[in-house]
Amino acid sequence: MNADEWREIHTLRSSGVPIKGIAQRLSMSRNTVRRALSLDAPPDDHRSVRRSADDHVDASIRDVIAGAPELGVGEIGRRVGWDGARTTLVRRVDTARRQLSELAEAPPECEYTPSLPNYATPFVGRDSELRTLQLLIGTERLITINGPGGMGKTRLAVHAASRFRRAFADGVRVVELASLHMPELLPQAVADALGMSNRGLQSTATQNTLIDYLGSRRMLLVMDNCEHLLDASAGLISALLRGTTQVHIIATSREVLGIPEEHRLALQPMHTTSGMQRAAPGAVELFESRASAILPTFSITPSNRDAVERVCARLDGMPLAIELACSRLSVLSIDQLAARLDHRLDLLTEGNRTGPTRHRSLQATVDWSYELCTREQQLLWARTSVFVGGFDLDMAEQVCAGSGISSHGILDGVFALVAKSILQRIEENGQVRFRMLETLREYGFAQLTSEEAEALRNRHFAWCADVLHRAADSWFGPDQLTTSSCVHDNRADIRYALERALRSPDSEQARRGANLIADVWFLWACGISVPEHRLWLDRVIGQPEFADIRDRASATAGLVMTLQGDRVAADEVLRRAIESGGDDPLVRAFSTHVLGLNEFFDGRFDSAVDFLTTSRELYRHIPERVDLLCTMKIHLGMVYSFTGKLDEAHAAFEWVRVLAEDSGETWLRSYAVYGLGLVALVAERFSDAADFAVTALDLHRAFDDVVGTTLMTDLLAWAEAESGSADRAAVLLGAASAMWGSFGEQLYGSEHWIDKRETFEQRARTALGATEFEEHRASGSTMSVSELTRYALGETALTSPSKNTSTAAVPVVALSPREREVAEMLAQGMSNKDIAATLVLSPRTIEGHVERVLQKLGMSRRQEVAGYFQTV
Repeated sequence: MNADEWREIHTLRSSGVPIKGIAQRLSMSRNTVRRALSLDAPPDDHRSVRRSADDHVDASIRDVIAGAPELGVGEIGRRVGWDGARTTLVRRVDTARRQLSELAEAPPECEYTPSLPNYATPFVGRDSELRTLQLLIGTERLITINGPGGMGKTRLAVHAASRFRRAFADGVRVVELASLHMPELLPQAVADALGMSNRGLQSTATQNTLIDYLGSRRMLLVMDNCEHLLDASAGLISALLRGTTQVHIIATSREVLGIPEEHRLALQPMHTTSGMQRAAPGAVELFESRASAILPTFSITPSNRDAVERVCARLDGMPLAIELACSRLSVLSIDQLAARLDHRLDLLTEGNRTGPTRHRSLQATVDWSYELCTREQQLLWARTSVFVGGFDLDMAEQVCAGSGISSHGILDGVFALVAKSILQRIEENGQVRFRMLETLREYGFAQLTSEEAEALRNRHFAWCADVLHRAADSWFGPDQLTTSSCVHDNRADIRYALERALRSPDSEQARRGANLIADVWFLWACGISVPEHRLWLDRVIGQPEFADIRDRASATAGLVMTLQGDRVAADEVLRRAIESGGDDPLVRAFSTHVLGLNEFFDGRFDSAVDFLTTSRELYRHIPERVDLLCTMKIHLGMVYSFTGKLDEAHAAFEWVRVLAEDSGETWLRSYAVYGLGLVALVAERFSDAADFAVTALDLHRAFDDVVGTTLMTDLLAWAEAESGSADRAAVLLGAASAMWGSFGEQLYGSEHWIDKRETFEQRARTALGATEFEEHRASGSTMSVSELTRYALGETALTSPSKNTSTAAVPVVALSPREREVAEMLAQGMSNKDIAATLVLSPRTIEGHVERVLQKLGMSRRQEVAGYFQTV
């Protein structure tokens, strides 16, 4: 029994199906059903983890066969140094030939997956390691690629993810950790990579959120650069593996994670000589690829092969060192490159440099690359190392120019560093940004004196603070989306800057950071989640050095707590802020406003109106805070909607909509349109309500505001339930419920809101029937924010089985996600071997899936499966 079957059993039981009926429907014993019902959570995956000391021998056998498939068993044994029994060798050779045959017949790669980094240079030189990974990924759920910096761990992992993506029906994702410096934000980084936006943040609650989301999904995660967050990475990865059944993880790290689930793949330097194999060694293949990018006419010839192999050998097959050396070919011949490299490495050895040879060769190559840069390029290399995430030209000009680098020299310098392979160019959504490998970033920053490093970090903090300041100043206006996107795109640097500043709470930087955390009350709508915003606010409120900021921070924290449904804590901090900050008109107005919202969610409508209308009068004395006045009017309109004052509600929402539209503002405009939909819903104009909800979601999709997205999704679900689209309503209700739980209580923990949702939910359940409703609802609960938005706007089709009224009823067959995937491939006429290669599973495993599919569908021949999909 797996987690999917456990969920199906509980769903069927909750809809009234007896144990006998469940057992018949799912083709299992009654005892299995009873055991599932006795469990409060899905069973853990107790799959054993293979540990074979002979893995490297098998890999060597595969490499020899791949290079010379005609060799006999005896010659293969000689080449790999086999000293065991011949019968064992024969068995291993047969296994290796079969595996390579299956890999050769694998289908071609499909289109590029947008979630993966797109490299400008081809992947070469690691075919053996890639084959090993492909064989491991079918049996191991965690593979750690470990090795020193510059070995190519990230490139191998990302390419493997791209190569294997067809085996993972729910996609592959890369979680980049090099820019993360706070262990408590690790779950947020995973959520960001999964497209879950603001679903949760920290501690076990977030782990549960991630596990719920990933529970039955077949996904591959690449956790890149785990070494500096080793304990946190190991803990989270272990929890994800225990709590899910089909998630596989490739981790890259300079150190191993040290957890039982881990299968280690130590990445060695590339081969530098051909030996007895026909194929070019990996290092030479990489050299030719990178050299031809510098000199398009370059190729390996008999006359230059020895020099190329000598360069690769002197560099110990280190990929990063080879790439840096190739950049010199624009001014040196291959023989000159080899001679100069020999000289540098000899000097390095004579200088008694310690450490392994490969470390010295990499150090020498990076040193050489640095020395061959102009002084201005050296400064730019060192200064751009301050960015922990990517950066663009504007950022580089503002943070790195001056004191030896002219503003107009930034463009030329970046161009030169890209050409020298120091910077990587990345293009996303039409924007060009640059990144630096962690090894090179560490080297660059080490070139700064302590005084230079401190000055650079101060400029970096100032830039990040300016981003937040501009967001606050331009929030209600045409630049809103630009500033919101800037916060989102640079949140790694903003997190780092704030965390570093708050380490010294008595500094001016800490004071400015604390002010911004308190003042940017909508930070949770710009890619910084609701729980994360509360984390920062708690740090500010808890520091005695920020006593004069505490009232403003408390007002903002009161809003965040209210959105989470933590009304008791919100009431306490808001009343305290009013009492101690009474001389600050903004603190008084905002705290009174949020108290009204808190009262509304608690069902005290009269006091809610009193607080909100009082704050309206207070805001009139702060005319520049039109953003807060509009927000208050939206909240007041919600109260009016629930108390039947629809004219007043409509007037409040329409006032905000018109003002926002005239001002070029989008975020509050989307909430105002939502409010008009709420009025239409209460007035029982359900079709209009659905139209307003869709418009609001479309306006809102540009922001990382899971609160608004969830609220609007619920409204659309309610309207769909009354408009005859019960199936869509169920999907949307499932998605909304999952997202509410990710950052706080359902519908702010407000009983009257929850009661209203239950009314519409029951109508959809009645229209569909309990079983079908739960199937649709479960489908929605696994959606990411982006998936939900596309579905809600009609850009993707229904994700769960729809009710077929045009043909005779077809029994719903409980195929697990993997079985359904296999069944669809059977319907396409694929053989077991083809299916195994596509899904990176063994043919024996596929045989078992095919048998169960045919048994559940009541069929005897695989050809009948196509007919089933034509009737469902």
